[in-house]
Amino acid sequence: MAGARARRRQEANYWPGFVDALSSLLLVIIFMLSLFMLTQFFLGQELQGRDTALARLNSQIAELTDLLQLERANSDDLNAQLANLTATLAGAQADNDALTSQLAGIDTGLGDRDAAIASLESDLLDAERLSDEATAQVALLNQQLAALRTQIGALEAALEASEARDTESRTQIADLGRRLNLALAQRVQDLSRYRSDFFGRLRQILETRADVRVVGDRFVFQSEVLFDPGQADIDPGGTPELDALADAILQLETEIPTDINWVLRIDGHTDSRPISNARFPSNWELSAARAISVAQYLVSRGVSPNRLVAAGFGEFTPLDPGENDEAYRRNRRIEFKLTEG
Repeated sequence: MAGARARRRQEANYWPGFVDALSSLLLVIIFMLSLFMLTQFFLGQELQGRDTALARLNSQIAELTDLLQLERANSDDLNAQLANLTATLAGAQADNDALTSQLAGIDTGLGDRDAAIASLESDLLDAERLSDEATAQVALLNQQLAALRTQIGALEAALEASEARDTESRTQIADLGRRLNLALAQRVQDLSRYRSDFFGRLRQILETRADVRVVGDRFVFQSEVLFDPGQADIDPGGTPELDALADAILQLETEIPTDINWVLRIDGHTDSRPISNARFPSNWELSAARAISVAQYLVSRGVSPNRLVAAGFGEFTPLDPGENDEAYRRNRRIEFKLTEG
């Protein structure tokens, strides 16, 4: 029993050897891995050097390609220069041939030299004769030019005198214009004064009539004072006002100097409603007819016709833009305005 147990213990003691073997195998594997890594490192270094060399070779190839293109361009330039030199040489040869031909012609023409010299001498004599004639003509032209300059001097003196007279005339015209403007302004002031007197006199005469009023620089008669609706014949009820107006105009004619040109303008106006009258197709014609009737009545009272102007405005210049009876009544009117003729 004891021997069997000892034998079993001897048979079971193989583990340390296995461990040693395994350790040795592991060391071998680590060595092999280290060797592989070193190999890979050196191989990578070798490949990197080859890549660098390859890039360097490619750069050199590109530079050589550029140099080759430059050489080709230089070769093309040399060929073009050679072609130009060839053409120039051909032209020089042609010129040489032409000069040789001309030299031959000169040699041939030497025999006619004396005849050519004689002809040239004859031409020179003719030219000298023409030069003498031209000299005489130049002298004559100089005399004419001197006379022309004298005439120009006289004309310039006359022009200066004319300009002086023109300046004086302009000054006189400006002075006359100023005087005329002053005279016209005076006439306008005189006419304004007579207009004020005339209107003042009419205010005194017609101050009791509410349907006669002053609007600006005009006397305004309502149409109902003088005319029936739609008619242009003067109503007898309105003649006293027109008689007073005629008397004022007649007195005004005696007061205003004859050199002041003035007229009394008579303007007819209607309202905007269309007229329903076969005699007058439009308000325009009605307003004109009314103004003419007033002018004719004043003439019949002794007023000079050349101091009256009749005009019709129809419904186109209303005093009141409203559309009611009061506005219509105000717009139906006869206006009297003293103005320049």
